[in-house]
Amino acid sequence: MSERSEITAAELADRVPDVVIITGMSGSGRTQAMHVFEDMGYFCIDNLPPRLIMQIAEVVGINAGIGRHLAVTCDLRSQGLFDELLDVIRSLGEHEISCKVVFLEASDEVLIRRYSENRRPHPLALPGETTADAIIRERVQLRFIRDHADMIIDTSRLRTSALRTKLRSAFSELSDQQLMEVHVFSFGFKHGLPAEADLMIDVRFLPNPFYDPEMRTLTGLDKKVSDFVLDHPKTQQFLTAWFQLLDAVMPGYVAEGKPQLSIAIGCTGGQHRSVAIAEATSRYLEKQQYHVNTSHRDLAKANIRS
Repeated sequence: MSERSEITAAELADRVPDVVIITGMSGSGRTQAMHVFEDMGYFCIDNLPPRLIMQIAEVVGINAGIGRHLAVTCDLRSQGLFDELLDVIRSLGEHEISCKVVFLEASDEVLIRRYSENRRPHPLALPGETTADAIIRERVQLRFIRDHADMIIDTSRLRTSALRTKLRSAFSELSDQQLMEVHVFSFGFKHGLPAEADLMIDVRFLPNPFYDPEMRTLTGLDKKVSDFVLDHPKTQQFLTAWFQLLDAVMPGYVAEGKPQLSIAIGCTGGQHRSVAIAEATSRYLEKQQYHVNTSHRDLAKANIRS
């Protein structure tokens, strides 16, 4: 069991702040970090002057105790950053609003390469100033903020997925499994392959209720069909292997920080077998604490008894 999985939901809720201020070196990944907080459900604002943080917190309703969290980025383009930031953090504390500062940085060489690859000028570069000069000046000016940061992340050799994992581990109330949106859906091969599937399984080898006149116009959502499919020995053998495969691959997707995963389950028409197996798959993943939504792509095209 990982260290993260041993942390209780109450402990996660206690350590997640009401407000997260993201700052640091230009080009170090503040935008990517903001996207992570958006995915976690934070109310996010980019390049916000520190003096407005308290006002936005009130607008969002954080001090009203409604459970919202706010993430903002502040950089040197926000005038008065040095003079105001500590005062703002102190004011938030006086209003019983918790706050943490995340500082992102990278080496000079990496920052220069990033600006060269993006063909963008450094936002703080003065006329006639090189990117290297602007980076050095910015690093000196940000030293004070860095010293007061709660979390410092060097992104020089950090993939976006690793940055996502770090931020999620520190600032989400949800478990890693719950943070990944899993979409399980059934489909019929005769209606075409799904282009959006990350995992796809063909269950046309299972016994087909279609050939039973009493079940032909029913679907895998009906108990009679579901029992017929799921209780068959061949299906039981398949589900054992299928669930073992999911147990093997799902943690890998979680570890890489994959935000969404689509699992497609297909039979001939998308009416009986795939529907029953998709529902069984969703129930299994939900028991493993994954956030799952289920749909049936081709069910509306089936010959269903009204």
